[in-house]
Amino acid sequence: MHNITRKIAAGVGAAVAAIGCVIAAGPPAAASGKWCNNAVCIETYDNGTYLGRVEVSVINTNQPHRISARVWTTDGWSANTKTEDVAAFRTYRDQAYPQRHFPAGTRLCAEGFRGGESVGLPCVTITD
Repeated sequence: MHNITRKIAAGVGAAVAAIGCVIAAGPPAAASGKWCNNAVCIETYDNGTYLGRVEVSVINTNQPHRISARVWTTDGWSANTKTEDVAAFRTYRDQAYPQRHFPAGTRLCAEGFRGGESVGLPCVTITD
């Protein structure tokens, strides 16, 4: 009986580990699309490894705030967006223009700031 219980536990453990790897790694995404984390979204308009324009949006709360964002890739490109005073319940939007090809597997990230506090950090992997 102990042997059967051990085999079942090992099988369940392997299944949980496999599911955890899928959730942690997630499928790679093509460059074109929209990804969000908390109050920040990053949107790209190009396919493949070329990024011409990246849009960042930060959702504001019921208070006016000073909002900005930073966009970067893991291969060294980065840009700060403009800082803007945004009224209550408005969404801040700005663009960055990498206008270049990135190696497949490069991570593209954007961090939004509301009143100096980070409010989200979406990232996506650029694929072919």
